[in-house]
Amino acid sequence: MPPKTTPAGPARAIPVPTLLTLALVSAIAPLATDMYLPGLPQVGVDLAADDALVQLTLMTFMLGLAAGQLAIGPLSDGLGRRRPLLAGTVLLAAAGLACALAPSITVLVVARFLQGFTGGIGVVLARAVIADRTSGDRAARLFSIMMIITGVAPVVAPLLGGALVGPIGWRGVFYVLTGLAVLMLLCAWRFVPESLPAARRHPVEPRAVGRSIGAVLATRVYLGYAATFAAAFGALFGYISASPFILQGIMGFSPGVFSVLFALNAVGLTGANAVNSRLIGRFRPHTLLSFGVGSLVAVSVAMLAVVLADFDARWPLLTVMFLLTCSIGFIFGNATGLALDAVRTRAGTGSAVLGALQFTVGAVAAPVVGLGGGASAVPMAITVAVSACCSAVAFSTTAAGRGRRRAPARG
Repeated sequence: MPPKTTPAGPARAIPVPTLLTLALVSAIAPLATDMYLPGLPQVGVDLAADDALVQLTLMTFMLGLAAGQLAIGPLSDGLGRRRPLLAGTVLLAAAGLACALAPSITVLVVARFLQGFTGGIGVVLARAVIADRTSGDRAARLFSIMMIITGVAPVVAPLLGGALVGPIGWRGVFYVLTGLAVLMLLCAWRFVPESLPAARRHPVEPRAVGRSIGAVLATRVYLGYAATFAAAFGALFGYISASPFILQGIMGFSPGVFSVLFALNAVGLTGANAVNSRLIGRFRPHTLLSFGVGSLVAVSVAMLAVVLADFDARWPLLTVMFLLTCSIGFIFGNATGLALDAVRTRAGTGSAVLGALQFTVGAVAAPVVGLGGGASAVPMAITVAVSACCSAVAFSTTAAGRGRRRAPARG
């Protein structure tokens, strides 16, 4: 039987099955991206599309994720979390099937947008459920733990994708993603209760939704942490979208070796999240976030130096790619927890704006790194460096909030 609505409050624990399900729902972004990466070159061959058009399928997926979150976040503050989550996951399965059956690159681009849009519903609601029931250090720790679980996706996904692309092709990968969406639906139906009681909901009206978004955007500390998160994601996605072309096209690795190398970098991200979750309590999330942002800037400068140097940069570049993912592990959980804690009364809207910023930046990063035409790593390094610097600038605006609890957004 599906769970009934349970009281929500900042002191309530989140059961392990629920947390695992929320992590699974959140994993749709890395799953739908990383399982697909090893097959990108084959997509271009099968659909007679060049690299830029193939990378457009990544861009539209990111835009869909941003749009889906922005659409459902404010609505979930009025409708609750459970029903939109279940409906969105059903539509996600349908979108995955459309990707698998796409007869042309144009249809695939549109289907990927729909897959991103419906996947974004789950991503935003998973964060909102945690924000409904926790706050402060506990929220930052739970977001880090959830990202450790979610981090298994980018470790397994490229390996699975690399193994599947050969025997079943890139279309088969989308059939697998459709099956995973069905699994997400069953788990959400069984283990995720309603976390937002009626007494805490806001009216679902266009003007009320607009006021809710305006109230969130007017919260300076929230905006600073959200921009820190989004810009850091731009650096990460710059690497993600360029990696199959750089590692396979420039460095000459096979799809299988690429999958292993990509998975090792994902292990670095997961391990850093694990270390971060253990350190919360001994150090404030703001302090750990400061370390992560500083490390990201240093690594981005090193990456730019490596690709601009006139020597065989294969192993130095692989090293800085690994360090890049490690630095991100100290950013995502802390920035998410601190941002949503600043707007706890509108967690759905706050989560939506956070996700919209995140994946809009990712959507911009994908075509920018493609400017090298798959023949140069310089656009990737520049994208990573610019994104890292933007993250540092955004983080500097939150300095006034250090050590002080911010009032929740109202409006």
